[in-house]
Amino acid sequence: MTKLTKRNLYWRICGYDSLTPIFERIVGLGQFTESQMKSLLMALTAKAGLGYDEIVGAYATRKTKIANDLLVVQADSQCPTFWCGSNPHFVASVVDERGKITPFPTLP
Repeated sequence: MTKLTKRNLYWRICGYDSLTPIFERIVGLGQFTESQMKSLLMALTAKAGLGYDEIVGAYATRKTKIANDLLVVQADSQCPTFWCGSNPHFVASVVDERGKITPFPTLP
């Protein structure tokens, strides 16, 4: 009889300025919900590269004069990976203990 083991899953959060890595952190999957991770990506992107007026515009009602899309979080349809920003930008993916992206785990 084979013993079934539960894989450990993590969020790998990386920040890049163009192609240059500027930040990396790995945390347990249970530390953040999907919604919290999206908010974190927005905060990291704002801190790393936006001015005050750009941040205000990112939170303004869409299609208004001051609105912008600088803090929109995008999602990959193939695996649990989210990203925010253009330069710098931040990416969060669910990975296993080997650092391999894990397709479709149950997110908290």
